[in-house]
Amino acid sequence: MDILELIQSNLLTPIVLFFLFGIIAARIKSDLKIPDAISEFLPIYLLAAIGLHGGIEMRNTGFEAMFVPMMVAIGMSLLFTLNHYQILRRLGKFNLFDSYALASTYGAVGAVTFSVGLSFLKNQGVTSEGYLAAILAVLEPVAFILAIFLTNMAVSKQIKNKKKSLGEIDSSESELEMGVTETKSNLKQVLHESITGKAIVILLGSIIIGYIIGEEGFSSISIVFDELFTGAIVIFLIEMGIIAGQRLDDIKKVGVFLISFSIIMPTFNGVIGVLVATVLGLSLGGAVMFGLLLASASFIAAPAVLRHAIPQAKPSLYITSALGITFPYNIIVLLPIMFMVSSVVHNEGSIDLFHYLSEGLI
Repeated sequence: MDILELIQSNLLTPIVLFFLFGIIAARIKSDLKIPDAISEFLPIYLLAAIGLHGGIEMRNTGFEAMFVPMMVAIGMSLLFTLNHYQILRRLGKFNLFDSYALASTYGAVGAVTFSVGLSFLKNQGVTSEGYLAAILAVLEPVAFILAIFLTNMAVSKQIKNKKKSLGEIDSSESELEMGVTETKSNLKQVLHESITGKAIVILLGSIIIGYIIGEEGFSSISIVFDELFTGAIVIFLIEMGIIAGQRLDDIKKVGVFLISFSIIMPTFNGVIGVLVATVLGLSLGGAVMFGLLLASASFIAAPAVLRHAIPQAKPSLYITSALGITFPYNIIVLLPIMFMVSSVVHNEGSIDLFHYLSEGLI
């Protein structure tokens, strides 16, 4: 199966079709709406299911098996966040605040995208290392903390330089000082908000519980947290589709550069992630999920953290790009691409990677 056939096959899965259904419902201005209680419940359920499986896998394989992949993932997340900032600031000409907000959004991870990735692999009959759920939990706050710290440092440096060159505070400097006052959410507070957010709490708690109960304890609740998993994703993606559909008009407002960034950078990050994971010894499915961690963008945690930490940044930019562009692209196109790349590099004896590269398939 080539990449186009894989993408076409992925388009016809229930998850993608229900996501597209949600977009259509929004565009025809239907009053379809997922009840608030269900909308709040489903993310908790999905994260609990991911965490339980992750905890069980950690118990089976041991912490030492995930230590190196986790450290590498953290390092790559930080590196990619810095790279995102340079591209957005120097090439995209975004201001400092929007650049760091967008950089951290794309340096963080998307738990919903991770859930879809697991379902995608299940459809392909492939499994992945469950401990990647623990890496998901660790990566969530990393990019935000780095971006907020660097934002505060950059604004403070600008103020210091102005004072040195002018010897007095002018109106523009006053604005900068107001900016640094607003953005200087101390790192302790940001770290607290990131780690104690419901997404991280339920994920970490479920990992611990999964580790404690093991496969034997999980068997009694598997009907809820295993067999119903895909169905829950389907319902949740209807809502994601509705929200994405409502933001389609905003896409043209973010500009061609950000639209391109929202597609090119996840592709680059994801493919590099797959290759690195393969070198680290992860399985075919594990490499795909490792790549997806680095390719996804946060559109749930990001608004919650950034609206307080970097209030000068425009939410319309980082929410629209992450949810309206990157999320659909990741689950429809990039997942099959990364799966194909991972298949190639895991079976290089029978498939020539350079042939695929020369044919422009990856």
